[in-house]
Amino acid sequence: MPDLYDIDVTAIDGEQFRMDRFKNRPMLIVNVASRCGYTPQYAGLEQLYRKYKDQGFVVLGFPCNQFGGQEPGTEAEIAHFCSENFNVTFPMFSKVDVNGPTAHPLFKLLKSRKRGVLGTAAIKWNFTKFLVSRAGTVVGRYGPTDTPAEIEQAIAALTQTTK
Repeated sequence: MPDLYDIDVTAIDGEQFRMDRFKNRPMLIVNVASRCGYTPQYAGLEQLYRKYKDQGFVVLGFPCNQFGGQEPGTEAEIAHFCSENFNVTFPMFSKVDVNGPTAHPLFKLLKSRKRGVLGTAAIKWNFTKFLVSRAGTVVGRYGPTDTPAEIEQAIAALTQTTK
């Protein structure tokens, strides 16, 4: 399994880079979708990002179409939807798979470091959230029903630590 910071990602605009761009920053990594019952969580994610970004915190949104085909659009359509409907300014990435043989290496790593309910590794639905410390340790995994507001205290604690 590679180190978190050695994993390559592709931004929604096509720019490719390594996760080390976010080294020493607390992160909330989320598989997102535009046509999901949890899609309104974009507003809460954006609110957390704006509130804590000056302390280094970043939300990373990874669109995924593996759950009910709820993210069918192109990257341009997804970016437009997020901007127009939720004024998203946090980094968004190209569509990925989070489960199965084609799962993105980032999500393979996240799932191996923090299992879900009853010890399962598989992500069950859109808006599963992984909280990562400044040191790159996966410190929390939250299900789709866990709202951004409900995990704010954990994020606040991570942003309080030494940069």
